Amino acid sequence: MSIVVVDLLKRAISVGASEVRLIPGRRTVVVLPHGESEVRGDAHTPERINALILPILSAEAKRELGSGYAEWEFDVDGRGPARARAEQKNGQLNVVFFLDNVGDGVRAPAVAPAAPAATFERNRAPHVAAMSAPSEPVPAAFGVAATAMAAPVAAKAPAFAQSPAFAQSPAFADVKLPNLGNLEVDVGRVAPIPTQPSLSAVRPSQHPGMNTFEIDRLLRKLVELKGSDLHISTGAPPMIRKDGEMQQLPGADMLSADDVQRMLMPMVPPRNAEEFSRTHDTDFAHEITGVARFRANLFVDLKGTCGVFRIIPSKILSVEELGIPKEVLSLCHLPKGLVLVTGPTGSGKSTTLAALVDYINRVRTDHIITIEDPVEFVHPNKKCLINQRQVGEHTDSFKKALRAALREDPDIVLLGEMRDLETIAIALETAETGHLVFGTLHTSSAPATIDRIIDQYPPEQQAQIRVMLANSLKGVLAQMLCKKIGGGRAAAWEIMFGVPAISNLIREQKIFQIPSIIQTGKKLGMALMNDSLFRLVKEGLVSPEEALSKANDKPGLILMYQQAQIPVPKTEG
Repeated sequence: MSIVVVDLLKRAISVGASEVRLIPGRRTVVVLPHGESEVRGDAHTPERINALILPILSAEAKRELGSGYAEWEFDVDGRGPARARAEQKNGQLNVVFFLDNVGDGVRAPAVAPAAPAATFERNRAPHVAAMSAPSEPVPAAFGVAATAMAAPVAAKAPAFAQSPAFAQSPAFADVKLPNLGNLEVDVGRVAPIPTQPSLSAVRPSQHPGMNTFEIDRLLRKLVELKGSDLHISTGAPPMIRKDGEMQQLPGADMLSADDVQRMLMPMVPPRNAEEFSRTHDTDFAHEITGVARFRANLFVDLKGTCGVFRIIPSKILSVEELGIPKEVLSLCHLPKGLVLVTGPTGSGKSTTLAALVDYINRVRTDHIITIEDPVEFVHPNKKCLINQRQVGEHTDSFKKALRAALREDPDIVLLGEMRDLETIAIALETAETGHLVFGTLHTSSAPATIDRIIDQYPPEQQAQIRVMLANSLKGVLAQMLCKKIGGGRAAAWEIMFGVPAISNLIREQKIFQIPSIIQTGKKLGMALMNDSLFRLVKEGLVSPEEALSKANDKPGLILMYQQAQIPVPKTEG
């Protein structure tokens, strides 16, 4: 048994803590009745966390952690069982100890005093003083020489020792553990009691039947049911979106405000928790190792806190699997220019962009920088070097990251979203200065995309922007997702390339003529949305009603139905 961990937990219990968290890059975190606090001392390194938990891992937990996730219980010096959770996030172990079932009769009251200056015992216990002395060596499989743990270490390293978190590292003897004999809560880092709505710490024992792992179970169920989104709302049961339609999660109960708080609180990064308490909105990514990543959004409505989780598959689908036309792939070989993937929310823009980046990663030898909020698909380096930056985490904003990218020697830049005028302006400038830029907009057709960009600028600048856009825009891929007959969804695309005829129409303010050029450019691979929707209907993948509901030019699609003797669906009005 690890004396270090047990002593730490005993001291945490004595001040009423319900949780203790070991997070790489942060000091020890304790969850107290009045909020989350950090213990004074050094920030944890991955190696230190590995060393601390190794002696208390059960044999089963060691096996489970080989897949990146484990839960187990262990006794805290005869006071009762503590529950532990260890999970690999981005290759590093995050550990949480839950203390609600551990008792010593010295717990703090349920309501914290007004002053947040809670401290651990200040006197070093005799057995803690001995913890800094050298002890038995760590197995060679860990790539280290010695550790500052007093407990014996098994001669054979567990399977999870081969994970990225157990990479070669300096000797533990050279890594100073925090001063566990004189632990104090850092008063300056104590989180105040937030006002509702909040992500305040809620102790699991207050909500029997549900625990802090419930959200991961719901997300696993989402993946199992092949849904796209999970919706958590106060006063409603969990809902999922499957094949574009909302449906209640089977067997799910109504969620109270406390249920939602307790389910969402453990997964929110500290920066996002602070942003949520300030703005009542926040975005972040959540990963279940071996299952999927999820793009999360937390917000507030009339009833309380809500969350929406969009699944990001662990496996990046290839351009071949998505059926992206081979003519579109020619855009991936361009040396410079602006390529836009557009469509309404939930149309699969991120999936398509990820597939295009993956294709470039396989066929080119370049430097790619992605700027996203949050990072969704994680790309390994293949033939390219890929740096992925998250707005709010690695940079302040899209525009700052894009401006900085000009000094970071990229060949290709991917913008998760072109949100404002300044970001669009810098993207155009980047495309003009010899870089290939991929971006997204929430528009439903190629002409609407061009109009949206130009209309962002004040009238006196629009003539200049038309010239810049005519020279830089190399392609627009506008897409829609349609419900397939029998389940699933199929993509319909409008494809426009920046051929000279299109460039001339942009300069001459004749955007309304672009569909005619696309129509006559079929041999080049261009296609109107109606052509793609009609093809899906002819192939029996999508019903005529569904295609018509997605069409921008409904009269045109109805005419195509009539010419092909396809029954025209009845429309309202």
